[in-house]
Amino acid sequence: MRVYVTGGTGFIGSNIVKVFSERHGATVHCPVHSFIPDDPRGYTTEQLDLLEDDAVLSSVAQFEPDVIVHSMILNDLAGIYSQRELAWRSYVDATITLAEAANRAEAKLILLYNEWVFDGNQAGADEHTPPNPVNYYGVLKALSEQAALLRAEQAAVARVSAVNGVHWARDEMPRGKDPVYGSFVTTVLDAVSQGETFGVWEGDDINMTATPSLASECAKAMWLIASNDDAQGIFHCCGAQPAGRMELAQMACEVFGHDPSLLRSVPPDPQMMASMGGARIPYDTTLRTPRTTQVLGYEPLGTRELLERFKQELDTGDLIPTVGD
Repeated sequence: MRVYVTGGTGFIGSNIVKVFSERHGATVHCPVHSFIPDDPRGYTTEQLDLLEDDAVLSSVAQFEPDVIVHSMILNDLAGIYSQRELAWRSYVDATITLAEAANRAEAKLILLYNEWVFDGNQAGADEHTPPNPVNYYGVLKALSEQAALLRAEQAAVARVSAVNGVHWARDEMPRGKDPVYGSFVTTVLDAVSQGETFGVWEGDDINMTATPSLASECAKAMWLIASNDDAQGIFHCCGAQPAGRMELAQMACEVFGHDPSLLRSVPPDPQMMASMGGARIPYDTTLRTPRTTQVLGYEPLGTRELLERFKQELDTGDLIPTVGD
């Protein structure tokens, strides 16, 4: 299988590349923009701006993929609000261009997005729950999903939730505290592993409850989408159990052997919240996976098992084989 992965040197993208190429022998190509790895393993790269439509169409045509996995995002939550036109081009327009590229190559388009297409009052949303975003970030994601599903002849949306795990493309420091749930465990562990206290943000105006996931497991579910011609539409590539911020932080301390008494409940940083221009943030973004399990035969893992796998990946420096790999 030939797979074209945007965002392949990013966090989740690096897991997609590693699972697809190392576990399943796919030929993987990654367009890169700001970060070009010195020694890419298991994939090829080219420098490309995904906002240049003609260049993207040419790049995809030259590679002739069977599947395009679009995981590139504008990874700047505050910047999305301060540069709205750029955000629109980066999310919606880029997806439309890749849908056209997929059609020309007769390839399947898999769009990687997350649970912020929901309003935070739809606890346990499944793949059939209608989106109802409450902020511009969620609107961009919901519209991009529709662009992929309506424009691409073969299309799937892979939603993830509260993703943690290893960044395989580079040594990346935790991104710090923010209203989002992604990489939260890494941020916690970076502090408590040094014996420092960690203030877990808790409040009514942030994403307090989600469905923790492991990036490599999300990638395994996406491989099932890529390798199944009938796997189209919306899928939830996430864990099996919801968790609150403090609950997840405490469980992470237990699994990684750190002192949970170092955790403190603190309110969100007002300056960080102000940078989003007063945008509403969904409170409960938990997901369920009935269609994903039925169509893909994929059984998501519980939170503790995902954390244990995360620890094994850090300890061994490699993916943990599972049944079916």
